[in-house]
Amino acid sequence: MRSDEEISRAIELYSDTIRRICRAYLKSHNDVDDIFQIVFLKYALNSTSFKDNEHEKAWFIRVTTNACKDVLKNFFYKKTVPLDEIIDQTYTIKDDDRYLLEVVLSMPEKYRKVTYLYYYEGYTAPEIGKILNKNVNTIYTILNRSKKILKDSLASDYYKT
Repeated sequence: MRSDEEISRAIELYSDTIRRICRAYLKSHNDVDDIFQIVFLKYALNSTSFKDNEHEKAWFIRVTTNACKDVLKNFFYKKTVPLDEIIDQTYTIKDDDRYLLEVVLSMPEKYRKVTYLYYYEGYTAPEIGKILNKNVNTIYTILNRSKKILKDSLASDYYKT
């Protein structure tokens, strides 16, 4: 079991990342809060020692994505529609960045995860491959396709106005 100081430090370091990952998967504020609590409860009860901060962050991302996948497999979740909006107004993101994030979050799941981890969390393709248990070349392919999706989406929105 971890000390209160360790838990407080982890919450301070990783809370934004966990909330953004949950929002990318679940798109529901209530589900995000539930997963947030589950992840930090697992951390508090887990006595694993981490090699460094990157190893710890990767652990948080893996636990968060697995918890989100568990929620998505749930029968109740499949049969309901989330009431909350994708973007929570509490984040301080510029309008252009908020719009770009909305476009990223509206992408199909396999593109959304990789694009988010690459552009918003700053992971490299090999690191994303390890986190998502995918081949590095697959990650590069997904990134190239997601760039095309983003370009097409942004171009079509530009010409609408």
